[in-house]
Amino acid sequence: MVDKRVVREEIMDIKPYIPGKPIDEVKRELGLKEVIKLASNENPLGPSPMAIDKMKEAVAKVNIYPDGNVHNLRQKLSKSLGIEANQLIFGNGSDELLVLLAQSFIKVDDEVVIADITFSEYEFATKIMGGKVVEVPLKDNTHDLEAMLAAITAKTKMVFICNPNNPTGTIVERREVEEFLAKVPEDVIVVFDEAYYEYVDNSDYPQTINYLNEYDNVIILRTFSKIYALGGLRLGYGISNSELIGYIDRVRQPFNINSIAQVAAEASLDDQDHVLKSLEYNRQGKQYLYQEFERLGLDYIPTETNFILIDLGRSNQEVFQQMLKKGIIIRSLASYGYETEARVTIGLPEENKKMIKALEEVLS
Repeated sequence: MVDKRVVREEIMDIKPYIPGKPIDEVKRELGLKEVIKLASNENPLGPSPMAIDKMKEAVAKVNIYPDGNVHNLRQKLSKSLGIEANQLIFGNGSDELLVLLAQSFIKVDDEVVIADITFSEYEFATKIMGGKVVEVPLKDNTHDLEAMLAAITAKTKMVFICNPNNPTGTIVERREVEEFLAKVPEDVIVVFDEAYYEYVDNSDYPQTINYLNEYDNVIILRTFSKIYALGGLRLGYGISNSELIGYIDRVRQPFNINSIAQVAAEASLDDQDHVLKSLEYNRQGKQYLYQEFERLGLDYIPTETNFILIDLGRSNQEVFQQMLKKGIIIRSLASYGYETEARVTIGLPEENKKMIKALEEVLS
């Protein structure tokens, strides 16, 4: 037995993240030849063909360390966003950036305000540094910014706003965000996690980059994992003023972005036709699934993302297991504290139809 005195107390109540079940694992366990994964909010079209070509070229050069400054991608992305190159930091997925934020700013007993329920990695990043999480219940399935503002104390170091929120798919609109920012103390860092930014259709969604000139305590996180379909390469990025970015960069590991990810992201930015195609498939799939959920009598939350939260009306774990047997992986939200809800990624038309057929059989 390991003497627990050698372990940091801060990590003892951290629960390991439970990812969506991998396709190959389900095939092995259940002896299935075909499995459809609609659990992890991946783009079903896959990466841009232009990105794939660039990745193939880059494979032959993996004996060389990557550009630690991510120069080419930094220049291309900064021009695309209309910001300075030194306002960007890149991470091995947004998950690494969350840890870098915690390492940069959170001390033991600092408080971090998050929504309940939201992306679980905010809690993880806070606790590994000995910080304390203050959870504020959702209101109408989205962030209650007024209540989150009221939860800020002298000990508060950071506030996370997942917008759109995972797993509900909802957003807080521009007016709410602007009223919130105007009242937040300037020594409290506000982090907007916008992993699903590109999927949002609502015209009242805040363009948070516009706030960087007015507020020095704003950090924005985005990713190449979702709309750009590079989840397997792990590449996220943060946007803020150059001073905050400089502090975060002090704790970043060198060469944290591999060379294949860098060229794939550059090519993905050049292929906006692929982005538009992905969005159109998502919009069509969303409307189809709405209609089918209504036909099946299932409640759902209208989404601004590429996933939908549905209420199955029975044990989500039970339905999850039955769907697995039919070769369909959805996300049971039991780990989020839900008992009957599940999250379903919007797939290709044929995947959505097979999922609905399987779900109807399971529920009947």
